[in-house]
Amino acid sequence: MDQTQAHNYLLNKPQTKVEQPFGEGVDVYKVAGKMFATLTLRAIDDGEPMWQMNLKCDPDEAQALRDIFSAVLPGYHMDKRLWNTIMLDGSIPKGEVERMMDNSYLLVVAKLTKAKQQELLTQLEQR
Repeated sequence: MDQTQAHNYLLNKPQTKVEQPFGEGVDVYKVAGKMFATLTLRAIDDGEPMWQMNLKCDPDEAQALRDIFSAVLPGYHMDKRLWNTIMLDGSIPKGEVERMMDNSYLLVVAKLTKAKQQELLTQLEQR
């Protein structure tokens, strides 16, 4: 999955907005004003910049994903227990990246009011 596919997939979630509160070059994806993903191009130590995403994650699953995929790291500039950084280097199957994005969105939706949850989940089912 590349950055354009990731961007489009994230924006396709119901009521998702993208902002740049941390400055140009760091897209922050929010639902109901709550962040569930970031997407940015980051310089890596060996020189080549790479697209990466921060996604919210269940703490146990976060560690399991890090153990399985070398391109999944503790959340960069985030709570490392609850967030993972996914390097978009092509090593993780597209469906797995989509599943991680879905889970991040749903974790944030689960913290909203029951009425807002129902509204968003109904919209999600209609897509």
